[in-house]
Amino acid sequence: MPPERQLPRAGRAAAAAARTPACPAPTPPARHAPEWLIERGLDRNNTVAVHTGECWDPGKRAKPATRAQAIEALRHQVPACTKCRPDTALGIVD
Repeated sequence: MPPERQLPRAGRAAAAAARTPACPAPTPPARHAPEWLIERGLDRNNTVAVHTGECWDPGKRAKPATRAQAIEALRHQVPACTKCRPDTALGIVD
């Protein structure tokens, strides 16, 4: 088809697209951030640190934990993150 005949067809397609309402993109489900994180070492039995759920430096091996698990880890001498201070947030003072 010659280019001069394609132009009207392209114009009609563009006009039809402009009349069609755009579908909003589906929103992903909201993720609930965990309240506490426990970071494991390379050996899964080794616990490296306890973090708050809002910590900006939890490490790749941090897993969600309950408040009771975070307190228990801190009581068993697992170090608290020096950036987010979960021991202070939990009210545990050495």
